This record gives sequence, structure tokens and C-alpha cells, in this order.
Amino acid sequence: MVTRQTRLVGVLIGYLADLLAGDPRRGHPVAGFGAAAADLERFTYRDSRAAGIAHVGVLIGALGALAAVLQRDADRRGPLWSIAVTAGATWVSLGGASLVRTAHAMSELLDRGDLEAARELLPSLCGRDPARLDRAGLARAALESVAENTSDAHVAPLLWAAVGGVPAVLVYRGINTLDSMIGHRSPRYVRFGWAAARLDDIANYVAARVTAALVVVCAPAVGGSPRDAVQAWRRDAPRHPSPNAGVVEAAFAGALGVRLGGPTHYHYQLQIRPTLGEGPTPSVGDLRRAVLLSRVVQAAAAVALCVIAVGRSGR
Repeated sequence: MVTRQTRLVGVLIGYLADLLAGDPRRGHPVAGFGAAAADLERFTYRDSRAAGIAHVGVLIGALGALAAVLQRDADRRGPLWSIAVTAGATWVSLGGASLVRTAHAMSELLDRGDLEAARELLPSLCGRDPARLDRAGLARAALESVAENTSDAHVAPLLWAAVGGVPAVLVYRGINTLDSMIGHRSPRYVRFGWAAARLDDIANYVAARVTAALVVVCAPAVGGSPRDAVQAWRRDAPRHPSPNAGVVEAAFAGALGVRLGGPTHYHYQLQIRPTLGEGPTPSVGDLRRAVLLSRVVQAAAAVALCVIAVGRSGR
């Protein structure tokens, strides 16, 4: 019999696989989904919200149906199959280990003063225009990406996998992938990508707040203040254009005692973001602290699932 505890065991194994191995090096299913989405876009693209809704609906509907079949087949085969399939789906949906490794590499490049290599690495973290960024700008962009993606690439997939198994976590990763591809406000996607962006806001709403709460709890691990993290979250997050990124970025800013936000250069436009937190602009040392804080928050999320699994086994 497949139980919720069985599912949580699979989720935790998936977390350990990501922690130890990172993303699959070849044939990553998320990359395959992205390629399929790009191919479909050649036929579905129109400069309208309706076309974007259809595009997202076809892709997420197909992904959800496939994931449901995988889950049903695994459950019929028994608990071990269910654990294995849940672990695999969780592993390919997580990106926490790759996030911290890439951000750590960025801090090393900035510490050495190799700005050209740092600019080449930045697209692996976020969609900023690296050509416009100096050392401080690169550090800030990387830190903000670490904050946002601690939720998007780790806590959110863990939560969705724990709540809904294979269909939930794969659909979440599909939504998040589409948001990264078309959910931005470039001239091409401001209307076509509207549905992807709004769906991603909904999918990440709870996870962003869980992540911010974990940041508050874990702030002392990097010499930070839980009180300052809560203050920045409550005071500054509502002014951010994203209902979710602002929450986690503000909590990180308060926990680290730095100031985030301000002019933000994308390839398609300059955005003036609200200030998050109080303190100096982040240094390379602050980026390293953010990487450590992300690691601790990721581990705390997994530990919380372990506690839930053990609690359920005792019933």
C-alpha cells in the first residue's frame, strides 16, 4: 500500500540525489520540456494573452497527464516503485545544489577580479544584462538570484512533491520553466507570457513565504538577525513588483544586513526596483554568506519533511 509516508521517503531521496549529484548532466527532462515548449511556440505564438493561455494550457496539460500516468503505474507496482519514481521526479525538479555551486563559483570569480568570466557565468543564475554590471552589480544580481531561487528551485519543488507527488512536482517545474522562458516583460512576451507569469505567481505563493520563514529561523547561522529579516520582509516586500520574489529577497536582505533592489538592467529594459533591507550594497563576502544561508535553508526544509515523515510513522 502506497501512503503519504512512502511519498515523503521518495521526496527525501530525491533531495539527497540533488545534494550529492546536482542536476543530471545529460538528457535533463527539464531541458527536454523547454525544447518542446520552444518548438511549440513557433506555431502558437501570437501577441496576445489568449495565445499564451493556449500555449501554457497545452504544455502543462500534457505534462500533467503524463505525470499522472507515471504516478498511477508506479503506485500499482508497489511502494518501492512509488518511492523510486517520486525520488526521480523530485531529483530532476530540484535545482538547489546547482544554484549554490554556481553562486559560489561566481563569488570566486569576483574575488579574483575576473569580471569577464563572471559576466559569462551570470546568465546561469538570472536574466540580467551582464554587460552593464560592474563587480558590485554582479554580486547584487547573484545574491538576489540566490534568494529567489532558494524558493523557486528548492523549497517549492519539495513542497509540491510532498503534497502531490509526481504530478504536482513535475507540473510545478513545467510552470516554473515556462515562466523563465516567456514570463518576463520583454516586448515579445509582455502579453504572450502573461499566463505563464501569473500561474508561476500562484504556484510559488506558499513556498515563498515558507522560504522566508526558514530564512528568519536560519539567519543566526550566517551571523544575521531574525528580527531584521522579519522587519525587512514586512516593510519592504509589499513594494516589490513580484508577490513572491520580493518576500524572499527582503528576508535575505534583512538576514544579511544588506540593501538589495534599485536599478535592474535586463536585455529588454531597465527596471527601478524598490529598496529591500537596510545597510550597504552587498559585497562578495555577503554573496558567500547568502550561499551558506541558502544551503542551510535548503537543509532545514528537508529536515522539516523528515520530522513530518517520522511523525506520521509513529501514528
